[in-house]
Amino acid sequence: MARPDLFEKARNHDRLEQLAAAREHDLLPYFRQVDGEPGPLVRMEGRQRLTLGSNNYLGLTGHPQVKQAARDALEAYGTGLTGSRFMNGTTPLHTELERELADWMGTEEAIVYTTGYQANVGCIATLLGPGDTVICDSGDHASILDAVYMSRARIRPFRHNRLDKLEKMLERSESDGGGALVVVDGVFSMEGDLAPLPDIVRLCRQHGARLMVDEAHGVGVLGAAGTGACEAYGVSGEVDLRMGTFSKSLASCGGFIAGPAEVIDFLRVQSRAFMFTASAVPAAVGATLGALRVIRSEEGRELLARVLENARYLQGGLDALGFDVVQPTAMPDGSDVLTPIVPVTIGDDWRAVLFWKALYDSGVYANVALYPAVPPGGALLRTSVMATHEREHLDRALAAFEQVREQLPKGSKAPEAVPTTGTT
Repeated sequence: MARPDLFEKARNHDRLEQLAAAREHDLLPYFRQVDGEPGPLVRMEGRQRLTLGSNNYLGLTGHPQVKQAARDALEAYGTGLTGSRFMNGTTPLHTELERELADWMGTEEAIVYTTGYQANVGCIATLLGPGDTVICDSGDHASILDAVYMSRARIRPFRHNRLDKLEKMLERSESDGGGALVVVDGVFSMEGDLAPLPDIVRLCRQHGARLMVDEAHGVGVLGAAGTGACEAYGVSGEVDLRMGTFSKSLASCGGFIAGPAEVIDFLRVQSRAFMFTASAVPAAVGATLGALRVIRSEEGRELLARVLENARYLQGGLDALGFDVVQPTAMPDGSDVLTPIVPVTIGDDWRAVLFWKALYDSGVYANVALYPAVPPGGALLRTSVMATHEREHLDRALAAFEQVREQLPKGSKAPEAVPTTGTT
């Protein structure tokens, strides 16, 4: 019997028709080319557009100090280190960055990975084994779920931010045998909301589980020192492990795990994602160190305040226009928090794509999240602000949203012969 062709799935996958139609009608919202630095305004495909789709929350990718730190690292160490951190890929920049990250996060030590994805995979897949249990929020980042699959641990997911479901999973895990790890995003990348960390900490302690918080979208955004959602809630010292990335507020590429020295040392000699991948290019490490020092300065505190002010302004404007937007997260002290992520729920996948394209044509770039990245019928435009956005930029964005909604027919359908479910 002839062996099936492994490549057949590439010729006949269930989204092939959708992709073809989206490309034919220039509706594919992904892989758009950027021709300059990711600031509030950027040239994309030959035209200047207002950027509402970047994770450059503090606007530090163009900061003179950050760029100079990258140049200095390039000149000192060349374009690449041609080896893993485990072998010849560790420089004084790496150890200095790890030391400053640990000091910033208030932990004993930190370990730097080449990417944020590898930080989650390298930590979770190393700590967990087939006899352990991991309990994840359904809104957790894909890298967390991939790490769990690699570890072969039992997974017990719970509905997004539902504490009653988390408690039930913790109770069930007590009969699983092995250790238990709860992993949640501090700030959820699509929804823009926060995990209720004080309650999660309490439940983990009651049931003897460890807690890891992914601060990818919280680092450089929340808390007086900008260390993330754990700091904003006042529970930094009660969370066992914290993960962060460099590709957002820290204006570079990479990731880290911060926590107890014994765990970090264990990861250094056991984490395959750390040991068997090339070290980050020196310029990326230098830029991260430069960005961290800006964040920890007086200028950094001003940027932290400004990005949250901009988030509140955009969210308030969209809310006033009647859009379905994320609402502030209530904090234990009676205050509330909005993150730089301001998603606008559209509902239907193709209407969201058409809305995105109309915004793009009007000179405003946002991100689109479609099923399965979001639940069916929950397609959204993921807008995000930067500290470097001016009010005139945000007013222009609000005007574009209002204009597009008026021009786009209600119940807009997909191009002919294209299904209206799934993602493009």
